[in-house]
Amino acid sequence: MALDLDIDGIRRLVGEGVRDKVYPGAVWAVGDRSTMAIGTPGVLDPDRPDEPMRHDTVFDLGGLTEILAVWSAIGSLVEDGKLHLDEQLGDFWSEVRGHPLGRVTAHHLLTHTAGAPPCTDLGDLYGTRPRDIRDGILHEAVRRPPGKAVEYTDRAALVLGFLAEELSGQSLDALAATRVWQPLGMTRTCYGPLPDEAAARCAPTELDDVTGARLRGTAHGRSAQLLGGVCGSSGAFSVLPDLAAFLRHVLQPGHDGGRPGFGPAWTRESLRIRTGEGLTPAGGLFWRPAPETVPGTDDVWVPHGSTGAGAWLSPKQGRWAVLLTNERYYARDPGPLGHVRDAFRSLAFA
Repeated sequence: MALDLDIDGIRRLVGEGVRDKVYPGAVWAVGDRSTMAIGTPGVLDPDRPDEPMRHDTVFDLGGLTEILAVWSAIGSLVEDGKLHLDEQLGDFWSEVRGHPLGRVTAHHLLTHTAGAPPCTDLGDLYGTRPRDIRDGILHEAVRRPPGKAVEYTDRAALVLGFLAEELSGQSLDALAATRVWQPLGMTRTCYGPLPDEAAARCAPTELDDVTGARLRGTAHGRSAQLLGGVCGSSGAFSVLPDLAAFLRHVLQPGHDGGRPGFGPAWTRESLRIRTGEGLTPAGGLFWRPAPETVPGTDDVWVPHGSTGAGAWLSPKQGRWAVLLTNERYYARDPGPLGHVRDAFRSLAFA
């Protein structure tokens, strides 16, 4: 059954983003549990104008790493009984015992109510050695008591990534791959840096501050760069078919026969308001209701903090949407892409 969708309107909108140099190219899709509409306007790289975007173009996911790796890996640990969301971290994690994070729970981190400070450049804060960065993140003072305010920070995903490694005995990339990506058939989702063959099909992003060359297959996220490519807040790469498989599973776990570590219970708990009475903006567990400024898109959930790669889903409609761009190619200002994304969401779910 075809989707009831203004496909021409979406094509026009995303194509205008290419024309206006918001991004060199994009890959978009809107789908449900069995059907998908897709578009691939623009080029991979303006320096290679004969190479168009394709449905299997590899993208730096940026903040979507938090959902693809951390949210799903934490869900697998919760459903395995290895993590209880309301237990203070210091009660079972010696690395934070006696430090401010010891009084924080995984639930606080997943709802961005831990009181953790924002993440500026980790290199400026803690130096460039991964061990020093880890110690700095885990031992940093909080800004306010847990549970008092909703304040988005990349630091929550970084802490949860370290926690997932501690509880599983695996690196975060291995945990996400074995428990989530491989069971769902997401064969082209991985952390970088990517091997040369995969990097050649990757949409380039911004200029490297050191070499002056375009980043292609190396994460533009500073945290991932400093931590060897793998961290909770950024560093993952993927393609549209893999993201479609993931979002379909979130909407209907097990529909494709895959058996990843998280199932319907984790999704159900995550896609409901969990931030507590009186706290705004309200949100679930690493997912939040899309802003109400776009009419006709109620019950649409979006991850916190995504950049050039965006994903949305609506359990009520049984629909998901993805918009992948390399907007960092032209500028670091997220404003122009934000307008495209709002309009895209309206067309995808209205």
